Amino acid sequence: MEVDDYIFCNRTDRCESKGLILPLTDESDWNEGFRAFLYFAGLIWSFFAVAIIADIFMCSIEVITSKTSKLKIATPQGKIEEVEIRVWNDTVANLTLMALGSSAPEIILSIIEIMGNGFKSGELGPSTIVGSAAFNLLVISAVCVASIPESEVRRVKLIKVFAVTASFSMFAYVWLFLVLQVISPNIVDVWEAVFTFMCFPLLVVVAYIIDKDFCGVKGSDMDVEADVVVKNSSFDVLWRSFNSVSGSNMTPYQELSAYSNLTSSQLTKKKVADFMKEVGKHPDLDEETIAKLIALEAAQHEHHSRAWYRVNATRGLTGGSKVQPALDGHVMELYHKIKNNELAPIRPGTDLSKDGTLAVVEFVTASVAVFENEKKVRVEVDRYGLESNQVQVKYETVDGTAEANSDYVPAKGTLVFEAGETSKYIDIEIIDDYEWEPDETFFVKLTLDTKENTMIGRKTICEVTIINDDDPGKLEFAKNTYLVKESIGSVIITVNRVDGSDGKVEVKWTTKDIEAVNGSDYIGGEGILIFEHGEREKNIEIPIIDDQEYEKDESFEIELSDPSPGADLGRLKKTVVTIINDDDYTGVLDRVVAITHINIDRLRIGNSSYADQFRDALNVNGGDVENSTTIDYVLHFITIYFKTVFACVPPPNFLNSGGYICFVVSLCFIAILTALISDLASIFGCLVSLEDSITAITLVALGTSLPDTFASRTAALNEKYADNSIGNVTGSNSVNVFLGLGLPWLIASVYWAAKGDTFSVPAGSLAFSVAVFTVCAVVCIALLMVRRNLKFFGSAELGGPKWPKIGSAIFLVSLWLLYIILSIVQVYTSEDTCV
Repeated sequence: MEVDDYIFCNRTDRCESKGLILPLTDESDWNEGFRAFLYFAGLIWSFFAVAIIADIFMCSIEVITSKTSKLKIATPQGKIEEVEIRVWNDTVANLTLMALGSSAPEIILSIIEIMGNGFKSGELGPSTIVGSAAFNLLVISAVCVASIPESEVRRVKLIKVFAVTASFSMFAYVWLFLVLQVISPNIVDVWEAVFTFMCFPLLVVVAYIIDKDFCGVKGSDMDVEADVVVKNSSFDVLWRSFNSVSGSNMTPYQELSAYSNLTSSQLTKKKVADFMKEVGKHPDLDEETIAKLIALEAAQHEHHSRAWYRVNATRGLTGGSKVQPALDGHVMELYHKIKNNELAPIRPGTDLSKDGTLAVVEFVTASVAVFENEKKVRVEVDRYGLESNQVQVKYETVDGTAEANSDYVPAKGTLVFEAGETSKYIDIEIIDDYEWEPDETFFVKLTLDTKENTMIGRKTICEVTIINDDDPGKLEFAKNTYLVKESIGSVIITVNRVDGSDGKVEVKWTTKDIEAVNGSDYIGGEGILIFEHGEREKNIEIPIIDDQEYEKDESFEIELSDPSPGADLGRLKKTVVTIINDDDYTGVLDRVVAITHINIDRLRIGNSSYADQFRDALNVNGGDVENSTTIDYVLHFITIYFKTVFACVPPPNFLNSGGYICFVVSLCFIAILTALISDLASIFGCLVSLEDSITAITLVALGTSLPDTFASRTAALNEKYADNSIGNVTGSNSVNVFLGLGLPWLIASVYWAAKGDTFSVPAGSLAFSVAVFTVCAVVCIALLMVRRNLKFFGSAELGGPKWPKIGSAIFLVSLWLLYIILSIVQVYTSEDTCV
């Protein structure tokens, strides 16, 4: 087989010989411009299709790599605890299945092109791999550098693993150039193909060694490898063997306590629980807002995989169900205020005027009483907290046992608090019908007219009781016992005035220790409650001390005594408050986590049934119409055909396969689509006089890399470190060469060697493209390292000061443009090029 066999100089012959599948019909009579347009539209549509099936493919990979095993360990206190550890090491997962998932179209394209071309080398596959590598390293890095908000930075955490993958990436392209131009020009021998392919497992092994500290080179936090632990019951023996190799002196429990291999759900639950305590200090928040806040907090502490970001980006490009729900600006602002302690807790009597950012409006008391013959009741509304703005609040009366227009005159209106005003009154007319009636009630309700810098406090409803006697009433507790958690902050004890409310009365309250100790577990003592004329309810607030230690249930007592002359004590003169440890609320926390759909291990990127898959496929944004945009509808309309077809792929957990059935089926679909893309790209390029190598490094490379661009940008913004945004790029580029070229070269070289011939690979434009990219890649890596070590750039790979950040991004994009321009010039000035 001679190299000259690859040179076609008849344009008609070239276009007719391009397709493996296409054209399906005789297109010789078609208008060439119209035909080019159809192939271009088909190519773009196919990019959407391959992105959708790659989404499903990544879901299966996420399920496979998220597999966990349970392990029982002994704590330093001698207790036996059961923890979950991941079976897959993160570094191994990223360099194998994750890299395969993000680069599957490029790798399969290279394999299909060689096998469909009679085991002869083509230009589209290898050039797509090099073009994608250039786009990934240069453009994605530029996007990530520029996307970080000003004054924020992102550094690569596993820098030594990054150094390994970057070194292998550089070596991969240097080796590629040596094979094509130096060692055996225009020919790939079997040993060269074998070596290229074997560099892939070598990369995985070396990166794993660095990550695990087997050679005393710390790459990341140490962890226990689950597949070893699960297979042998003698954990301590294995651990001692592990320590003897790695030099680690850590105990198994200390190792696991480092959180290196614990599941995300175990790590996140503690963070969510702490945040729930903070949210609990704001009872004015509605349940929907609380659920959004808790879900957002869980997401902040979750380390998402590369698959998660890739799937989220793909669904954003196709109008699919987002795995990262959109939150409105109000929720985000509220979240940051709570996290930064800028939103003061709302409690009765709390004065927010000093540091409050909101005006709080509520009734002074939750219930009042009025004699029928007084013919009017006045209800006081207070405003506190922020006092510099105007506040408007609506009020209206609501029937209870008392009826409007029969027992009272209904009222409805708006209270306007001007700046500095703290009190307003609502006057309601009472109808005296001169007939005896039992006590009757109605209610006055407050609602906000505007939510800007304003909120309603606890007492949003005031109960008004119309009474007929002159009795000052009896004073008693509303409940005989209170059960509170230690982290509540303070407990509110309600004292009611019943059987009358005439005149002003006072009553003394006193706390008494039982198991709980005043000053250690709570802040008690004694005080006086004052009921004004007509007031029916008062509260005692007792602060609860959270010592952050596990304790058994503890109680204290509150007793009423010494009421004003004429008033009596009611039946409930004493009440007991029991403080229980927060550990008893584990069940409550679990239910909240379930309600807010915080599935940390699976992250909701894979459906559990065919019904879920078809529902997501047929509905824009997965059925979340409320948060859907016009772009979502347009993209959904464009891609609904492929979404419906690919919904037939078995779900990741189909037949409890652990994702493997979905993995195989989706990989087959990717192969079919890749063959289609190969034909579309080749024929389109031919029709518009573009060489395959140029089509590959531009259209095909951009089309297959676009989801990775959005995924990396999202990861850069959301993650604390840069590993998931740019750290995986070098590893993916290495895998592209070792697997995407090594495997097809191995197949083809063995095939031709069996026939007594050699496998010819014309260096031509490919070698030049590799050389230019290698130089650009070295400069890019050097720039990232300079950024990491110079304060001028923020001492980090991503982000930093505005102008150095923007300058770095422009420079990296310029390198990519230089690579494209030089490659095009070389191709079209080559003597072998046909136009």
